[in-house]
Amino acid sequence: MKIKILKLDESATIPHYSHPGDAGLDLFAIAEQTLDPGEAKLIPTGIAIALPPGTEAQIRPRSGLALKHSITVLNSPGTIDAGYRGEIGIILINHGKNPFHVLSGMKIAQMVIAPVLQAEIETVANLTTTSRGTGGFGSTGFA
Repeated sequence: MKIKILKLDESATIPHYSHPGDAGLDLFAIAEQTLDPGEAKLIPTGIAIALPPGTEAQIRPRSGLALKHSITVLNSPGTIDAGYRGEIGIILINHGKNPFHVLSGMKIAQMVIAPVLQAEIETVANLTTTSRGTGGFGSTGFA
């Protein structure tokens, strides 16, 4: 599968896989910003993409940023629909106790390309029964 990428900013880094077989393409910031503790900001990447029909791009956190700095993607995973052609922006949040400095060119998230199923919605009077039924939110026990 080919993904077409448009550089909207000359300083933008084209997403790429860091290692053979990786699931996620690295995404990079194009602007320097500081995230104070508890603060969320939209970080620009300077790129737009054209996805094939029937796919989406999922924006996910980087585990190293989460572990070392408590930085994560706020709406994880974020979804980029196949029809979207605008700039990819990453909503980062600082869950840490110290300010975090996003630098231009820094890896800030990863993008996983995935298939999408479109459901046909049918309104019904009843649903089929299952052994689980309506049990949820901890219904199977502790933790």
